[in-house]
Amino acid sequence: MLNPITSPTIETHQGIQVVRDDLLPGGSKARIFKETLNASSAAEFVYAGPGFGAAQIALAAVAYQLCKQATLFVPWRSERTRYTKEAENYGARIIEVRPGYLSVLQSRARAYADKTGAVMIPFGGGTQSTAITQAARTLDIKPRHVWCAGGSGTLARSLKAAWPDAQLHVVKVGKDLPVISGAQIYDAGCAFSKPVTAKADFPLHPNYEAKAWSKLMAGGTKGATLFWNVHG
Repeated sequence: MLNPITSPTIETHQGIQVVRDDLLPGGSKARIFKETLNASSAAEFVYAGPGFGAAQIALAAVAYQLCKQATLFVPWRSERTRYTKEAENYGARIIEVRPGYLSVLQSRARAYADKTGAVMIPFGGGTQSTAITQAARTLDIKPRHVWCAGGSGTLARSLKAAWPDAQLHVVKVGKDLPVISGAQIYDAGCAFSKPVTAKADFPLHPNYEAKAWSKLMAGGTKGATLFWNVHG
């Protein structure tokens, strides 16, 4: 059974310490969502996000484990992405929306939650996650540099809280990344919907972490460096 509170697995790849949260069903977001769902007595949780986002799998996997209902608002596509299909396999209710802009998805999801009494989960899971910060602290390491991909910024702020003295490097993969205090921000150089390939001997999400890993490998950093892999 999934237990997002468990200390993450850490491995060394190409001289970089890599947190393998891709080994969790749904990845790091499962840690965030389990914290949220456990704290609520609600039976249904609603989330709006892109079809290539791993958050939909995380919410569906956690809801399945806790015997609750996940309802996902995603952009309509002629063929659903493998992420949406996997979420549906966990029992998520899928509601497809046209046009699929994030603002439209969130508006429809919010209206649905208001009508049904379901709990709407904010994009990315919230501004910061205690569960992620606690998981990072269990590793008992002190990296000088921490790298991650950034969409909502939830992960980045949570890692900064865990390692305030480390230099945080965030590769912006979405359209709008909120301000992250003390972080060095890099642009992925392509839209979130465009996948990229990166050379690594562990799985990387082509729309997300692959872009961050590519930036890390291209520029590099000196000293103890950690890369947080959310979802493979």
